[in-house]
Amino acid sequence: MKVEWTGVMPAVTTKFNEDDTLDLNMFAKNIRAQIDAGVHGIVLGGSLGEASTLLAEEKNTLVRETVQLCEGKIPVVMTIAEQATKVAIEAASDAHKNGADALMILPPMRYKSTDLETVHYFKEIASSTELPIMIYNNPVDYKIEVTVDMFEELLELDNITAVKESTRDLINIGRLRNRFGERLSILTGVDPLALESLFMGADGWVAGLVCAFPAETVAIYELAKAGRAKEAIEIYRWFLPLLELDISPQLVQNIKLAEVATGIGTETVRKPRLKLAGDERKRVLKVIEDALKSRPTLPDYQSL
Repeated sequence: MKVEWTGVMPAVTTKFNEDDTLDLNMFAKNIRAQIDAGVHGIVLGGSLGEASTLLAEEKNTLVRETVQLCEGKIPVVMTIAEQATKVAIEAASDAHKNGADALMILPPMRYKSTDLETVHYFKEIASSTELPIMIYNNPVDYKIEVTVDMFEELLELDNITAVKESTRDLINIGRLRNRFGERLSILTGVDPLALESLFMGADGWVAGLVCAFPAETVAIYELAKAGRAKEAIEIYRWFLPLLELDISPQLVQNIKLAEVATGIGTETVRKPRLKLAGDERKRVLKVIEDALKSRPTLPDYQSL
């Protein structure tokens, strides 16, 4: 499948049973809800997907299941989030064998690599596969920034074609677009900056709260791209308190609670994460409950 790095691509959560096995039934229910809402791709095994806790075979299972559910209608993107180049290359190969259409690659994990090490890491993985690649640029959480100059080197490889832009610096979208034009597709990765990023020229949105609210997320994107800014802004303002749940160390727990509220997920997380408790749980639940009470009626965005 030719991968178009545009539109809304959910960074989906991984569903677990209480016995810590994969909950493939609820996983399938959520993926079907995303497809029905009109998302443009599925991103597996990212930070929100609890990548650091998943076994290699579990990742392979998720790819196979998602490929089957998507039926070739939209691309399946597997995340590579590893500590060693050798392991990352093996993970990329596994993803390809199991049917993934593309990869999203995080910088080397656990320690802060130098710019040279980071570029070499990305290049070695990209050189090992034919799959198109999106680089995840999130210096806020991972302490490693992929600079514009580093992208100049990375784009020497034909299959590095996109960035998940999560610097939280809207100006960086302009910097990247001015330097690379259409050579590099730009997808925003920060939920509460998504509409601003789209107006700045981002091609798409790798989203988090879409896991619980797929229709609202896709509606904002489609309205924005259709030039119906006022309608997009109205939905976005309603959505913002929820979207801010994405920029938290507890984003997984927050979004899983939202999935429970909309009937397409479970709260179960994999240790060392724990379910939210106490005042923080009450706060998050109130954000979700308040949003559900005022949930907007959406226009027919799928006909745009």
